[in-house]
Amino acid sequence: MARMKFLCDSERCIECNGCVTACKNENEVPWGINRRRVVTLDDGVPGEKSISVACMHCTDAPCAAVCPVDCFYTTDDGVVLHDKDLCIGCGYCFYACPFGAPQYPQQEAFGVRGKMDKCTFCSGGPEEDNSAAEFEKYGSNRLAQGKLPACAEMCATKALLGGDGDMVADIYRERITRRGGRPDNWGWDAAYGERDA
Repeated sequence: MARMKFLCDSERCIECNGCVTACKNENEVPWGINRRRVVTLDDGVPGEKSISVACMHCTDAPCAAVCPVDCFYTTDDGVVLHDKDLCIGCGYCFYACPFGAPQYPQQEAFGVRGKMDKCTFCSGGPEEDNSAAEFEKYGSNRLAQGKLPACAEMCATKALLGGDGDMVADIYRERITRRGGRPDNWGWDAAYGERDA
């Protein structure tokens, strides 16, 4: 059985936010929520990198460990989902997640913010696959249609990889090998470095 995983290659990410837009369009994510966002590390410093961040669908998910009503569950594919019918909006998962994946859909006082929302790896939720109820609560179920998450498919530079963890690791391993084993030995210096006259 496949174990679905995301990986963002910081050497390829150009901070275009195509993944963010694809996610919002595909799942009709409410205003104020970004299930996926692009983060720049060392912004303004030479060598800055950008990565696309969302729920990483952890093998031992901290959000599931702290949920008092056990609304989080892991599918056979390794996708961490939550049941909005069980969620009480306590926010424990928000504080436990190192990636900031669970978010409140509304900006109101604590207790009336509603149910948490998070990346579903485009695999819907506990309702019947591709039903109207599933789409309304969780967004598109692309995995049931045999497709990859919209964010990974829309990445123009293929920096964001999503799919079976073993295949994603093989692709990244091949990229690193082609780069010469070091992520920083190609790019700027190869294109703009001094040449022997």
